[in-house]
Formats: sequence, structure tokens, C-alpha cells
Amino acid sequence: MIFSHDTEIALLSAVNLINTAPTSLDENQQVTGSEGLESVADLDVFVQQEQFSGSREHSADEVAAVRAVRSELRSIFTADETTAAEMINALLARAQALPQLVRHDQWDWHLHATAPAAPLAQRMGVEAAMALVDVIRGKELARLKICAAPDCCAVVIDLSKNRSRRYCDTGNCGNRAHVAAYRRRKSAQEDGS
Repeated sequence: MIFSHDTEIALLSAVNLINTAPTSLDENQQVTGSEGLESVADLDVFVQQEQFSGSREHSADEVAAVRAVRSELRSIFTADETTAAEMINALLARAQALPQLVRHDQWDWHLHATAPAAPLAQRMGVEAAMALVDVIRGKELARLKICAAPDCCAVVIDLSKNRSRRYCDTGNCGNRAHVAAYRRRKSAQEDGS
């Protein structure tokens, strides 16, 4: 394990949040695809899937706030170390984060830095920021990546021991790349024989 269990869960959740935005690229490298957080119902499903606790507004404003945090987190994923640290510090300062150990639901001791009554978007952003603090402190920023598929701009957190993860989980990017490579090798073999 590279990071603590709760840090890894928060990082994966941040990736899942970021990747609810359209992630496909067209032939002109313009972002296309469907919006994963279009409605309150979409956010309800995401919150349940990612097991976020605490208060909810169940409103369009809440969806908009979560989408804004999502955009901010994506910027952190693609920033250099100094810029990422500044952005994380700004996110934590806005939330007046106060880290504390908590235990709830099925989760053992882990860090929360906001009150359960804080707005959902703030809790999501702070949880991701706290996990990203560990990434920067561990000099592991290179583990935050963009999918290597030429038609995808989804983010990836590489938790592999050898830092070899290249493709996202949003579609079949890795499978498509491996099939294409296989076909190129097979074609080259056939051309050479």
C-alpha cells in the first residue's frame, strides 16, 4: 500500500468525481461525451456509490457546487507540485478545514476536516484535498495522470507498485489500446512473412 487506506479511497473517489465530467476527445481534441452529474438524481447515485456521509441539500445548487469542486480538483491533478500545493491550501482555507479523527458507519478511524453539516461540495473537496496532501508530501504527484488513450482525457490515479497504470476506468481505453497494438503487431508480422 502506497498511502493509507482512507487516503487511497479518497483519491479514488476524487478520480471518480472528476471523471463524471465528459472525458471523450473528438478528432480535433475537443472534449465530448455525456455529463455524469446532470441532475440531483445523478448526484444522489454518486454520493451513495462513493459512500459520502453528512448533510445534503438535494438541490440544483448543490449539483453546481459539486461540479465546480470537480473542475477545481481536475486542475489540481494536472498542475505542477507548487501550483497543486497552492490550490490545495486554498481549498482547505476556504473550508476552514480542521482535521480530526472520526469513526462512523462501517469506517474505522480516519480523518475528516469538515463538520458533517458542511455543504457536500465542501466535504468532497476537502476530503480530496486532504488525500492530495499525502500525494504531495510523499513526492508522488507523478501518480496523478491523464488517460493515455488518444481519444480520452479522463484522470487516473496510479496506485500500482511500479507506476505502470496508463488508462482510466471510464470505458475500455486500456482494452482498446491493447487490441490496437495487437493488431499492429499481427499486421507487421503478416507484412514481414
